[in-house]
Amino acid sequence: MTMKIFACAALLLASCGGTQTAGEQAQTPETKTAVKHGPEIALLKPDPKSGMTVNEALQNRRSWREYAPEALSLEELSGVMWAAGGINRPQDGRLTAPSALALYPIRIYAFFPEGVYRYDAKGQKLVRVTEGDHRNLAGAQPFVFTAPLNLAYVADMSVYEGKNIPAGHVRYLCGQDAAGYAENVNLYTAGHGLKSITRGSAPEAELLETLGLDPGRYFLALVQTVGK
Repeated sequence: MTMKIFACAALLLASCGGTQTAGEQAQTPETKTAVKHGPEIALLKPDPKSGMTVNEALQNRRSWREYAPEALSLEELSGVMWAAGGINRPQDGRLTAPSALALYPIRIYAFFPEGVYRYDAKGQKLVRVTEGDHRNLAGAQPFVFTAPLNLAYVADMSVYEGKNIPAGHVRYLCGQDAAGYAENVNLYTAGHGLKSITRGSAPEAELLETLGLDPGRYFLALVQTVGK
C-alpha cells in the first residue's frame, strides 16, 4: 500500500513539472559583477544566447532621455562594448558592425563618472585615457551628465590615406560606420533591459583635446548615452 502511495505521488509531481513552460521554470539568477575602474577594465566574453530575439529587440527599441545614475554591471558593460564594435570573427578580426571597405575608422571612447576609457576590441578591455568625470564633454542634454555611460564614436580619417577618396566622402563613410556601431548598441540595450539614445551634439573641440587627439586627423562622428 505504501509503495502505491509513493508511486502515485511521484506521478503527480512529474505531471505537474511536465506542464511548466520554459519561461515558468526556475531561472538561474543573472550574475551582476561590479566594474572596478583602474588603468584597464578587463571585459567579459558576452553570452551569444543571452537577451531577447532580434524581433523582440526591434519591437522594444526606442530613444530614452531619462536615466538612473546606477552603474552598469561588468556583464552589461561587456555586452554593450562588444555589440558596438567587438570582434565576432576571430579568424580575420572583423567586427560586429559593418564598415565601408572594411577599414574600420571608428574609435570608441567610454565616458564614466570615474574617467574616460578607449575600447580595445582585440584585447577585450577598456584602457583609461584620463581620470575624472568628463561627461560634460559627451553631450549637451542634462541627462548626459548623470547617466552612467556615454559613448563617443571618433573617426580616424588616416585609414583612408592612399584610397583616392574625396575628403567630403570620407566624412560621409565615417558617419555611416558610426551609425552602424550605435544601432548595434541600441538593439543590444533594447534586448537586455537597458536604455540608450544616439545623439549628434557634443563640444567636439574640447572632447578631442581632452582625449589627446589631433583634430586634423580625427573628428567626432556620433555620441550615445547608455544606462538604466
